[in-house]
Amino acid sequence: MTDLPAFIAIETGNDGELPLSIAWTLPDGRVKHTLIQPDNDWLEEELVALGEYSLEELNSLGVSPLDVIRELETDHFNGTLYTAGVGYDEAALSRLFHTYGMDPFVELAPAESLYSNLAPGEWYRARGELFSELGLEPMRPEEEIQVMLALHLRVQQDDV
Repeated sequence: MTDLPAFIAIETGNDGELPLSIAWTLPDGRVKHTLIQPDNDWLEEELVALGEYSLEELNSLGVSPLDVIRELETDHFNGTLYTAGVGYDEAALSRLFHTYGMDPFVELAPAESLYSNLAPGEWYRARGELFSELGLEPMRPEEEIQVMLALHLRVQQDDV
């Protein structure tokens, strides 16, 4: 199997910064995905937008932000992770880390930067088509990761 880049996707609440769900790839192409329990400080804000989740669902099915950080550290310490939405994912990731007074130990980069052979905007067009083709939703991190992996393999195959 070809070396796969590390991809990450984070689902956020309507404010664009509250991390609700996260997924990333492992070197062998498997995907880690989990809901995130909101920190109490996050919930003190006036209007907390939890997307399609209830607070009960996030607390019972999610893991703590610190556990997410520990898992990410185990899998990608000092690594570069590629994302479809750098700004949103950076804001959400920063919120996770800043909860514990830490700086992120991973760097995020646009996934399209992996493919210098594609014309500007081509990666996003192909990504949108692949979501439709596979019947997946772009707002779900685990499905975003599936699409980025499939698109990576497709682009690599086209280059051969």
